[in-house]
Amino acid sequence: MDGRELVRSVREFGSVRGLRAMRSAWRQRRTDARGLPPRGAERARVPGQVQGAEPLPGGGIIRFARSELRVRVASGGTVFWGWDGAGPLPSYALAGEAPEPDPRAVLEPDKDGGWRVVAERVTVRVSRHGAVEIRTPGGVMLRRDLPPRWWEPVHGAAGAAGRASAETATEGAQGQGRTGRWVQRSEVPADARFFGLGGRASGPRLRDGTYRLWNTDPRGGGFGPEEDPLYITMPVQLVVADAGTHLAFHDNSWDGQVTLREGEEGAGSGHDRAGASEVRMGGGPLRCWVVVGTPARVLHGWAALTGAPALPPSWALGPQHARWGFGSEREVRRVAAGYRERGLPLSALHLDIDHYDEHQVFTVDRERFPGLPGLAGELREQGVRLVSIVDPAVKADPGNRVYAAGRAAGAFVRDAAGEEVRGVVWPGDCVYPDFTDPAARQWWGGLYEERLAQGFSGVWHDMNEPVSFAPFGDRTLPRSARHTLEGRGGDHREAHNVYGLAMARAGYEGLRRLRPEERPFLFSRSGWAGMQRYGGTWSGDVATGWPGLGASLSLVMGLGLCGVPYSGPDVGGFDGSPPPELFLRWFQLGAYLPLFRTHAAIDAGRREPWEFGPEVLEHARVALAERERLRPYFVTLSQLARLTGAPYVRPVWWGAPEDRALRDCEDAFLLGDALLVAPVMERGTRHRAVRLPRGRWYDTATGEAHEGPGQVLLGAPLSRIPVLARAGSVLAVRGADGGTELEAWAPAAGRTGGGLVVRDRGDGWESAEIERYTTRLADGRVVVERVTDEGAVAVEGPVRVRGLAEVAGQP
Repeated sequence: MDGRELVRSVREFGSVRGLRAMRSAWRQRRTDARGLPPRGAERARVPGQVQGAEPLPGGGIIRFARSELRVRVASGGTVFWGWDGAGPLPSYALAGEAPEPDPRAVLEPDKDGGWRVVAERVTVRVSRHGAVEIRTPGGVMLRRDLPPRWWEPVHGAAGAAGRASAETATEGAQGQGRTGRWVQRSEVPADARFFGLGGRASGPRLRDGTYRLWNTDPRGGGFGPEEDPLYITMPVQLVVADAGTHLAFHDNSWDGQVTLREGEEGAGSGHDRAGASEVRMGGGPLRCWVVVGTPARVLHGWAALTGAPALPPSWALGPQHARWGFGSEREVRRVAAGYRERGLPLSALHLDIDHYDEHQVFTVDRERFPGLPGLAGELREQGVRLVSIVDPAVKADPGNRVYAAGRAAGAFVRDAAGEEVRGVVWPGDCVYPDFTDPAARQWWGGLYEERLAQGFSGVWHDMNEPVSFAPFGDRTLPRSARHTLEGRGGDHREAHNVYGLAMARAGYEGLRRLRPEERPFLFSRSGWAGMQRYGGTWSGDVATGWPGLGASLSLVMGLGLCGVPYSGPDVGGFDGSPPPELFLRWFQLGAYLPLFRTHAAIDAGRREPWEFGPEVLEHARVALAERERLRPYFVTLSQLARLTGAPYVRPVWWGAPEDRALRDCEDAFLLGDALLVAPVMERGTRHRAVRLPRGRWYDTATGEAHEGPGQVLLGAPLSRIPVLARAGSVLAVRGADGGTELEAWAPAAGRTGGGLVVRDRGDGWESAEIERYTTRLADGRVVVERVTDEGAVAVEGPVRVRGLAEVAGQP
């Protein structure tokens, strides 16, 4: 550390907190020096030549000279492979048990001395040296994982010269297998494009480069597209190519990195250069899941594997307003009244850490918020819920009841000597619950009773990477800190990336126990694969500026392709004062994203729409009105996400991954099947080019029809952003009377269309009923029919037909 880092620490956290952070960073370094074994001499190992194979249900075990590979195809076509005894479980990503093996999958000898597993939807070929190829039933290669390489301590390598030992032939240490550091290189088709890896600000398409797998709170007040890594990293790659789409998930939570290189067609002397991926992990098992199919089938299979997304209560699909620095009940009432008096809809207000007593979690500052339950009840009568921030760090003060209770329960993370691990966060010196301990999760989940008693209807988890302020080194816990890891035991190198996921589980399960009749509302800044089971996420501290606006969309789209459908940015950016045009364009984008929430830092500019002048206010009013009109459509999308895994926000190539021009489009998105949204991402833009998928699309503002595939130039005045509707689509919208009605867009001549609708059943657990509709033209009018088990029935209720005037002019 140099003097500049200390000055920056003091400036960020104040003199006392800055000095505490410096001491904490040095303490972390000393703890790791004592608690982590030094890396000694190592020996590299590769699988070696194939020796034989043993058939098992869904596949089998293939033995090499120095390793063993287990391959299994599940009944849905999902492929699992694991080296050296690594099995599907234990896993923080999987929802329950691993899927059943496909009884029809057969292990048989392959050419050149290798083996293959042949199944209905996929073929897995294993070469005699240990390369694993995923191919379509027709033989087209989707992915080739080259023989891996491990590095192991020399003293443990004595038995590695021959066949893998009997210990590694089994599940190993509870399914983890050997856990030395390793590298896995892979090849994909030359035309492939990479997506995923969690929340990446530079996406959604991931260019050539190296991406770290370590959940991180970036330094400074806000991040832009160049910042990496961020709060949510996942070893999840979604690869889209002409040959097909597949998702590859290396189920390993250790610190690592992924290096990507896009391929090149016709490189060199007329030959293609394959795309490449290299995954390096500092430890943990080498195991992988691969899901193949169309994008919709892949995300459905991924949700089946890692769990259905939690269904947010319907009110959480409305506009929400947050601020670090409301400061008092009076200010909360003022903001709520500002929305109400201007006729602006508002579903929720979020209280940040300033409503706590000295920033201590599960407390209330009684001077500034003397009647919080009464305030919550008052707002709820107006249709506005209160949502509370919850941080994991607990002030290490014997007078703090949460600390005293957690200490008595043995709930906090400890070091190798058995002492509580301490860091510095907003309250000062803090300890951290070990959410990888089921007993600690149970205890923590019970604490949410206090939040419910204060009148809060939901929570947002912050600072749960986890964060410990530090002017140098990692802003987190020592890597040697000990964790329970569901009874297996381990350290923070393995637990860090799943800490936020496990905290989300503790909160979600606690809320379900405390209020079983209501669906919990929870979203979390950090997480890992499978976090969608417990709620959603948001952008974190995205920088105020046009680049931050672009990063906002990248994060939402990328997370959706990793199975987290409910997310959104801090509208307006976190750290600055956006000019009116930027705020408006951000607000217009946010109106079409799942989580629509304004938010800002305590020293940033305000985010109420009326603070930006009368013109912005009126245009923001239009965006809010359209969001409310589309609320039934968002309800449908949330239900479909839970049932199918399909994100609300989808890349424009979702239905046509073979369209290479669409694969490169990153500045527009599909909202469900029916709408295409083209936000304005650059200052001064009043027209913008929009690339359309195949079919007819209607400009929802002008009614003008456009034919895809191709690119069109559309008007984008300050009053709106371009939104197009797919011809023939049917969606649910809110009618003038506040009820739900159907909106049908006329199909093109000679074509049909349709859509799915799920009605709002309230915020409980009642099962959803999917209504299926079709559209067709007949005698110059649009016929909308509901498809039932008995057949198609004409819809008698209110249906708003749009686009028919355009159809009338067709030949």
